[in-house]
Amino acid sequence: MYSDGPTIIGKISYTNSWPVFHNFHPSSLKVPAVMVSEVPAVLNRGMSDGSIHVGALSSFAYALSSERLLLLPNLSVSSAGAVKSILLFSKAPLERIANGTIAVTNTSATSVNLLKILMEKAIGGKPEYISADPDLDAMMEQADACLLIGDSAIRASWQNQGYRVTDLGAMWKEWTGLGMTFAVWAVNREAARVKPEAITEIAEAFAESKARGLRSLTPIIAAARSAIGGTEAYWQEYFRNLCYDFEERQQEGLNLYFRYAYEMGLLPQEVKMELWSNNLLTRVKE
Repeated sequence: MYSDGPTIIGKISYTNSWPVFHNFHPSSLKVPAVMVSEVPAVLNRGMSDGSIHVGALSSFAYALSSERLLLLPNLSVSSAGAVKSILLFSKAPLERIANGTIAVTNTSATSVNLLKILMEKAIGGKPEYISADPDLDAMMEQADACLLIGDSAIRASWQNQGYRVTDLGAMWKEWTGLGMTFAVWAVNREAARVKPEAITEIAEAFAESKARGLRSLTPIIAAARSAIGGTEAYWQEYFRNLCYDFEERQQEGLNLYFRYAYEMGLLPQEVKMELWSNNLLTRVKE
């Protein structure tokens, strides 16, 4: 699976990862590589079973398969506060809906479990969660609040429906004092062992693509406006507000999220994050 054929790279389609992927072109690599753009569930499964060798995946999906994966250094989608695309719309203050009904999309376990941690540990509530398609009006017909993520959340935030809007990134920061990491880049351990040269080149290409993307957001903003709408000013602020590093501060916030998820039974095991570095392991500080 690993030594023969091209290296398979997984790409998240969400807008918030575009600055890392925009200037990443597998065809320019020396090693043969193919990039697959899939919905998170398919990427997460591929990274876990080894059919995808390296790429981006949600933080919670990484946690479920952390014993089979190594984190690529200094790559993530994080926020040190408001994230602007993981939003809880509610009919009343959170304290009043803490034991009510919340509709959630089934597209992001990271965000849904962040909501559960915040509602239970920060507010002391125990809401009922129902799964629904990401449609604000339809969700609010059957629930006291609803969680939207990604492009659905962004579009809904532009339409003033009279609901209270809580940014989960901002709420997490206010409660813990730490930022939150929503996606990471990782490599399957076996692929790292068998294809060290390929993984090294791919990791370096991702780092270069990130640097170029953040230096010049103009084409990325143009693509976002074309795909989703919105103003140049909105997208400039949106991308500048996000953090694409994965240094000690980001690792600390993610460690805390994993610890709470384990305490609440959302994760079956404790997570020991390990970083890949030219095929050497680096244990992330607890």
